[in-house]
Amino acid sequence: MKKLMNKVAVVTGGNSGIGLAAAKTFVAEGAKVIIVGRRADAVAATVETLGSDATGLTGDVAELTTHNRLVSLINNRFGGIDIYFANAGTNTITPTEAVSVEEFDTQFATNTRGVFFGVQSVLPLIREGGSIILTSSIASEKVLEGHAVYAGTKAAIEAFARSWALELKDRRIRVNVLSPGPVDTPILAKLGVVPEARPEFEAQTAQAIPLGRLGRPEELASAALFLASDDSSFVTGVNIRVDGGMTLA
Repeated sequence: MKKLMNKVAVVTGGNSGIGLAAAKTFVAEGAKVIIVGRRADAVAATVETLGSDATGLTGDVAELTTHNRLVSLINNRFGGIDIYFANAGTNTITPTEAVSVEEFDTQFATNTRGVFFGVQSVLPLIREGGSIILTSSIASEKVLEGHAVYAGTKAAIEAFARSWALELKDRRIRVNVLSPGPVDTPILAKLGVVPEARPEFEAQTAQAIPLGRLGRPEELASAALFLASDDSSFVTGVNIRVDGGMTLA
């Protein structure tokens, strides 16, 4: 039997990378999925790929109006949700002395404020026994060059998760964190890894990962499915690191 039959899930950042892989997995496991993304063309293309069980919403999670529109969509079409996967995020690799106020504010607006107010907005619509999943990063505990601001944004949402796991216990809503290591997604190009530099980048990165390679989006999606489904019915307040052991190295 499919693990998410009759469930409704929201995936922010669901039009690429880990979010897209999770949306595909959730649909394959029987869920109705709402994906939220900033680019209308990418959202529309993803919905077409996922089929009739997918719905798209174009918006930036850093803007509170996006969460308001999401709440209206859920109310009008589904009446409630079972899974909220706060996955959208942004990262700029910059040494501390070069970080601008704009860069700082952009990362915290998307990665931290967007998560907090996204969860706050949908909380009344999450059904009893639901699941909230927050995408963090191993950068919150493993020092990575140029990641100070990004690490701070992710450490904050891990603190949110611990608080929410207790706050929402009476509704049996589980709150957990998914922390990827380096994953082969389009974000690598956004971080400046050009195609001709990929082999060298992958080789260097693999040396820092005990399992010797980058992760695949589908592997993160499998972990998200575990946290979204009843397979993790006795799991709340944890941080699952899907990093090939990189945190240990």
